[in-house]
Amino acid sequence: MSFTNAPVTRSLVYGLVGVSLAASLLDIKHYFYILVDLHLWRFHQTWRALIFQLCYTNSSEVLFAAMTLYNMRSVERVWGSQKYATFVFVTFSLTSIFLPVTLALVLRPLTLGLLNYLPAGPTPIIFAILSQYHAMIPHIYKYRIATSISKSPNDQFQGFTFSDKSYRYVLALQLALFQWPGSLLGAFVGWVVGYAWRVEVLPRSVTRWRIPGWIVGIRTPRRSQEFEGLRRRLEDESAPTAAATGSEGQTGGVNGRRRNTGQQTMDQS
Repeated sequence: MSFTNAPVTRSLVYGLVGVSLAASLLDIKHYFYILVDLHLWRFHQTWRALIFQLCYTNSSEVLFAAMTLYNMRSVERVWGSQKYATFVFVTFSLTSIFLPVTLALVLRPLTLGLLNYLPAGPTPIIFAILSQYHAMIPHIYKYRIATSISKSPNDQFQGFTFSDKSYRYVLALQLALFQWPGSLLGAFVGWVVGYAWRVEVLPRSVTRWRIPGWIVGIRTPRRSQEFEGLRRRLEDESAPTAAATGSEGQTGGVNGRRRNTGQQTMDQS
């Protein structure tokens, strides 16, 4: 159990823990959450929409988020690091715009100011990844927990059925309920964005775009290296052909000498 073949997940976990710890040590956690009436309408601090997903403001959320991201690293292994990093970046961009705008212009007026707080943390990104994990990663086994004791083998089972993926959903659900209703709203929006990516509701130019490979450590070979590899392959292919041609030439030379000797014998006789 490690981050093998999951460098983007490793960077997300380490970055989340590092930024959250730095925000706590530097006492700047108050910059990462959003109060619509105070921060957006009164002081016009729209830059908070770009940073509120960079860290959490309490250690419990950091722990649950790191565990959830780690348990969903198989999504990166299936997709590849470049596509996974692109998905995370697109989700971050969309939720950073859509979530504060929806809260400020739609939900807050409809709830008469009840929904006014957007907590810090990448909960939307985590639930967008969770939607992909739910759709593409199958469960390995299932187990049941009975709620009553059956008196005979023919009695119908009464209880709950779970799988090996269930505890991952429990971790994510706990993360969504830490600072609800704001955290629950972020989880819902993240899930919708992830689902929209999967069913190709988003523009094709968005879903087909990829970040540069060097960002995730993918090195594109240079043209000189490509030509060098092609030259070596051609040399390897031409070596057996040259050897076969030389052998045929030597055989022909020997036969020629034999014919010349026979002809001399015939001439003498």
